[in-house]
Amino acid sequence: MKSYLWSRYREAKRASKELVPSIMSNMLNPDAIFSNNEMSLSDIEIYGFDYDYTLVFYSKHLHTLIFNAARDLLVNEHRYPAEIRKYDYDPNFAIRGLHYDVHRALLMKIDAFHYIQLGTVYRGLSVVPDEEVIAMYDGSHVPLEQMSDFYGKSSQGNTMKQFMDIFSLPEMTLLSCVNEHFLKNNIDYEPVHLYKDVKDSIRDVHIKGIMYRAIEADIEKYICYAEQTRAVLAKLADHGKKMFLITNSPSSFVDKGMKFIVGKDWRDLFDVVIVQADKPNFFNDKRRPFRKVNERGVLLWDKIHKLQKGQIYKQGNLYEFLKLTGWRGSKVLYFGDHIYSDLADLTLKHGWRTGAIIPELRSEIKIMNTESYIQTMTWLQTLTGLLEHMQVHRDSDSQMILEEWKKERKDMREMNRNFFNAQFGSLFRTDENPTYFLRRLSRFADIYMASLSCLLNYELDYTFYPRRTPLQHELPPWSDQLCTGGEVRCLFVVLFHPLMRKDRRETFPCQSEETISYSLEEGKNNLFLICKRRERERMLYSEGKRN
Repeated sequence: MKSYLWSRYREAKRASKELVPSIMSNMLNPDAIFSNNEMSLSDIEIYGFDYDYTLVFYSKHLHTLIFNAARDLLVNEHRYPAEIRKYDYDPNFAIRGLHYDVHRALLMKIDAFHYIQLGTVYRGLSVVPDEEVIAMYDGSHVPLEQMSDFYGKSSQGNTMKQFMDIFSLPEMTLLSCVNEHFLKNNIDYEPVHLYKDVKDSIRDVHIKGIMYRAIEADIEKYICYAEQTRAVLAKLADHGKKMFLITNSPSSFVDKGMKFIVGKDWRDLFDVVIVQADKPNFFNDKRRPFRKVNERGVLLWDKIHKLQKGQIYKQGNLYEFLKLTGWRGSKVLYFGDHIYSDLADLTLKHGWRTGAIIPELRSEIKIMNTESYIQTMTWLQTLTGLLEHMQVHRDSDSQMILEEWKKERKDMREMNRNFFNAQFGSLFRTDENPTYFLRRLSRFADIYMASLSCLLNYELDYTFYPRRTPLQHELPPWSDQLCTGGEVRCLFVVLFHPLMRKDRRETFPCQSEETISYSLEEGKNNLFLICKRRERERMLYSEGKRN
């Protein structure tokens, strides 16, 4: 039995290596737009935008600024030890979408099924052993009543706060650094107070204008200039699309930023501009009227009867917005990075179409396109299938071999995590499952992309179709046999069509063991053929030209 298992292991490893060239010929496009829900741009009449991390992107210096300013507020206003100033911002520590147990002061990654990914639980800057995590939570599952709602409050008082937006990265790092200082110096402290103080300090960096003044004083340092933002807006304007901007940022700050990235005439591109909107309340509170803002940023008292182009407005609410614009019932597509608040409210309560801007997507796709990542993931998936099918062998020798394979699989999972972030891995996946972040993204965003510039790759009558990914019970029977060796009972050709990474996958029987040339569009296909052999499968590849 030992020789049988190891022969299957070697055969599976060989097969996984032979798959790599085919996968490498179908690289993901980092500038593609990905669809969760079918949507045609030809139906969209009005385009809406958030400002931060949607129209404008910031340099790495901004998070350092926020971290340092909030850290100083903790020392100067909340009387925290001056020694915490020795901690600097580490841009490689945290990722978005993590959960923070306020009462236990633990930062962690949770999957779509409320399970903690072991090995990603941090107390301060140190990982918590798996055994301790399991003891604290009576396993690794977090019950629904302990999970936060959209805005971070649990009905049971056991708050598990999720950090969703990009501005939360300095907050998570500061929480971890202060926790680390207290733990290392044996300082007795209340985790709930620490969480509130850090949260208030981060908030004050925004509310007190510290961040805004710093950016306005050195706009080239903090804002990443990108002429494609103007190109996107101009393209929409040229096609007669209405556009609006709704942001929580103040008027002068937005004006200076938009002049820098779009031009002095930026307001001519928008039909409505709303600042200091107090989202997400803007989408739900019907009581707050709009106010005009003049060129100097002063609020005017006159009653608003219509939202006019070229004018800037403050506050207001979505219901009044639709009334004063006459856009009620129009087809709207709104872009933003606030998945839980803006996009969730607009999707669930108002029926707007939504586009999520996920800057991390581009870098993650580039990692996924590397040969080292593809080799690791192909073998990891093959080894997992091998374990699944060979676990039926219960003798002691077989069980020892299976334990070796499990250890290898665990090591490879850690290796896979390190491709993205050494502490927490990918934004979108735990070891196998989607993350809680991706679960919400899939629910609240019709489409998602790395930046607005991705729109330049598509015509404005383009229809986005979500890929039909197979459910577990829809997987073809030969897919299991790739992991285990043995005879494939029928012949199939599987065609991948990489045009704009909108993969079409077609499977059909084949009567020959020769490589088959089958084309949806001439010169735009990539094939691999699974050929029947009595003793083993053999992979034959035919690579077509990529579009």
